[in-house]
Amino acid sequence: MIDYSKALSRKARDIKPSGIRKFFDMLEGRKGVISLTVGQPDFDTPWHIRDAGIDSIADGHTFYTSNRGTPEMRQELAKYMERRFGLRYHPEDELLVTVGASEAIDLAIRATVDQGDEVIIPVPSFVCYGPLVEMAGGKPVFVESTEDEGFKLTPDKLKAALTDRTKLIVLPYPSNPTGVILEREELEALAEVILETNAVVLSDEIYAELTYGKKHCSIATLPGMRERTVVVNGFSKAYAMTGWRLGYSAAPAPITDAMFKIHQYGVMCAPTASQYAATEALRNGDSDIEMMKEEYDRRRKYLVRALNEIGLPCQKPEGAFYVFMKVGHYGLSSEEFCERLLEEQQVAIVPGNAFGECGEGYARLSYAYSLEHLKEAVKRMERFVRSLNK
Repeated sequence: MIDYSKALSRKARDIKPSGIRKFFDMLEGRKGVISLTVGQPDFDTPWHIRDAGIDSIADGHTFYTSNRGTPEMRQELAKYMERRFGLRYHPEDELLVTVGASEAIDLAIRATVDQGDEVIIPVPSFVCYGPLVEMAGGKPVFVESTEDEGFKLTPDKLKAALTDRTKLIVLPYPSNPTGVILEREELEALAEVILETNAVVLSDEIYAELTYGKKHCSIATLPGMRERTVVVNGFSKAYAMTGWRLGYSAAPAPITDAMFKIHQYGVMCAPTASQYAATEALRNGDSDIEMMKEEYDRRRKYLVRALNEIGLPCQKPEGAFYVFMKVGHYGLSSEEFCERLLEEQQVAIVPGNAFGECGEGYARLSYAYSLEHLKEAVKRMERFVRSLNK
């Protein structure tokens, strides 16, 4: 009989499961639960984008594409990035189409990190960076931030975390779970520190299109930073295309070539129909982005106001579609608060410590759900908070 403790790799055995998935999986079999756990837009993919994917199948485009993605899509990507963010990349050798932004993040880490290299990861942040660094043989260096600091990486904390082993610096802004963004002046201060090193930057910009009142600035647009930055983005959030599983990276050719070698052995190419749909999104989807962002903004304003009124303080997020609210003042841990809210009021949210230990005392809600959905959740949360105050 096989001994799985010996058959499985140590890295796979020891990796911790996602704290987000833990609470998502707790919903299985429950009825009447309002879930605000997953960052998945509640919009359907716009019809003109769906039609492009459907037509590609009807026209027989059901074979592998180029490993890097179709030339047409990469050309549209280059136009889109310059039009929307002022980023200029060569479609032939600096752009790579991937299976979601998640694959692009994994490729960027594996293409740069050797055994024992250190990767700086600001927290609270999305859950994937640390485990992927560990799987690549690197060492995650988590740099904690506080609400007083705006949950932002500061130049002083970045400088203190740098060592001779620092290989990669993750910049996860706009942020999941806090919704904070970094403005140009803040990025310039970080760039001043980074330019004194030989580190590469992984700029996860999946929420770049979802900023409210302030336009997203990529660190790759700053002097000296393009040559050392991997920009990662995708179609899931901006175009409501989560199930199409399509993302991309933009980086100097030497980095892209290294990522490409890993990509071609792992997945061959991104899904063909998804690439045709994404090409249409890039070409004619700007108005879709604005429509959905306007609705997210309406939900954002309602939710922040409502949560503060019922005794769950939170700052107004400037990007993404999450609210990071305080819950620790009720004398419960983040997990206890979320577990009891689920059991007693059938509302599912994610404890803040799923995004790093400094997230303890907070919880994340996604407002990628309808306003009606959010209003009912707030009613139930208000009842729960009142019960804690008795």
